[in-house]
Amino acid sequence: MAVERGPLHSDDLLRGKAVNALTAQDRNLATALVLGVLRWQIRLDQEFRGFLKRPGAKLDSEILIALRLGAFQLLHLDRIPARAAIDESVELTKQAGHRFASGMVNAVLRKVSSTPRIDLSDDSAAGLALTEAHPAWMVERWADFYGLEGARAICRHGQTQPALTVRIAGPEVEAELAQAGINVEPGELLTVARSVVSGDVTGTAALREGRIRLQDEGSQLVAEIAAGAGGSLGQNLERILDTCAAPGGKTLILAERIPRARIVACEPSPQRLAQLRKRLAAHADRIECRLADATALDEDGTFDLAMADAPCSGTGTLGRNPEIRHRLRPDDLPRQAERQRAILTAALGAVRIGGRVVYSTCSLEPEENEQVVAAVLAEGAKARLVSLESRIEALLDEGVLTSSGAKRLRACLTPEGALRLLPGVFHADGFFIALMEKMA
Repeated sequence: MAVERGPLHSDDLLRGKAVNALTAQDRNLATALVLGVLRWQIRLDQEFRGFLKRPGAKLDSEILIALRLGAFQLLHLDRIPARAAIDESVELTKQAGHRFASGMVNAVLRKVSSTPRIDLSDDSAAGLALTEAHPAWMVERWADFYGLEGARAICRHGQTQPALTVRIAGPEVEAELAQAGINVEPGELLTVARSVVSGDVTGTAALREGRIRLQDEGSQLVAEIAAGAGGSLGQNLERILDTCAAPGGKTLILAERIPRARIVACEPSPQRLAQLRKRLAAHADRIECRLADATALDEDGTFDLAMADAPCSGTGTLGRNPEIRHRLRPDDLPRQAERQRAILTAALGAVRIGGRVVYSTCSLEPEENEQVVAAVLAEGAKARLVSLESRIEALLDEGVLTSSGAKRLRACLTPEGALRLLPGVFHADGFFIALMEKMA
C-alpha cells in the first residue's frame, strides 16, 4: 500500500524497520511478494478481472492488493499451497475492513487457481507489453527506438530480480566473503565488481565497515568514466563538483580514485544531505556536502570536472524499482527533460574552459538523454561532445574494465560517442553516459 500510493520506492519499504525485524525466511518472502506483485501487476489484473461479475468495476485498493497477492502466489510461486495463498488473501481483506468482499476474493482466487492461464502472444509491442506486464506506451516506445527484440530484452530484464552487485576493496575481501559462506563471481564490466551468487552480505562486517558496497555496475561505471575524464587516473582533476550527489556511491568512487581532489557534493533535500554527510564522513576533510539545487548552482566556473547524474524517470531500473512503471506517465518525460537541461547547463557553467562534464541518467528515454545534450548544445552552450571510446580504452589499460566488458561497451557507443547501456545487454541497470568539454 505504501508503494502503491507513493512516494516510497519498493527499496525504501523493503529496507525499513518493519521488514528488517522479520526472520531471514520471512524477509525473503516479503521481498518476493512485494517485488513480484509490482512486476506482474498488469498481467495479474488481466488474469483475475475476467472472473469478476463486473470486470471493469472499480475496487478499493486494499481489495486489489489482496487479489494481486493471492494471484501472484497461485501463478508464480510453487512452494505455497493454493489453499494457504487464498486463505491469506481472504484474511487480509477482512483485516482491511472489507469483510463484505471476502467471499468475492475467495471465489475469484479459486477460479484463478483452477483455470488454465491465458495464452498470450508477444510478437507485437502490445502483446509483449501484456505478456511481460509493462505499460503498452513504454513498450511501444522501446520497440520504436530499439526494435522489438531490444524491447523484449528490456522487458524480460525488468521481470527478473537484478543481480546483487558489490564493489570490493581488494582480493582479500573476496576471501573474507568466502569464509562467511558468501559466494561471488566476477562482474561483467569492472574488475572491482562482484555479483553475489549465494549468501547474505547485508549482515557482514565487510559491508558495515565499507570494505564492500552495494552498487550496480552501471552506476559504478558512470563514476569510473568521470574519474578519468581529466586524463589517466584523473591526473588533471583538482576541483570536482558532483551536482546530484545523493546517495553518494559515485562520489565515493571519485574520492577513492582521485585522492588529491577536493569535491563539492550537492543535494537539495536536507534529509538526504544528512544521509550523504554520514556516508561520506570518512572523506570529510576534502568533500564538502552542500545544500544546493543543481539547477541553480552559483559557482565560479573554476571546477575541473562536474558530474551531473541527473534525476530521471528511472526506466533503466524497472527490475530494481518495478513500481516506476505504474507511476510514470508520458507527459512526465518533457518535465524531466526541462530540469535535466537546466542541470546540464548549470554544470557546464561551473567548470573552467577545458573542464569536462559527465552527464548521465538511468533512463532509456531519448528525451532525457541524447535530446537533452543536443538541446543544451543548440541553446548556445560553448561545449563539445567527447567520444567515450578513448575512455573505454583507458579504463581497460588501467585495469578498471574487464577485457570482455570493454569489448561489449564498444558496441554500446552511440554515433555521437556516448554510451547507452540497455537492460538485457548487461545484467546491470540501464544507463546513458555522455562526456562534454567546455570550450572558449
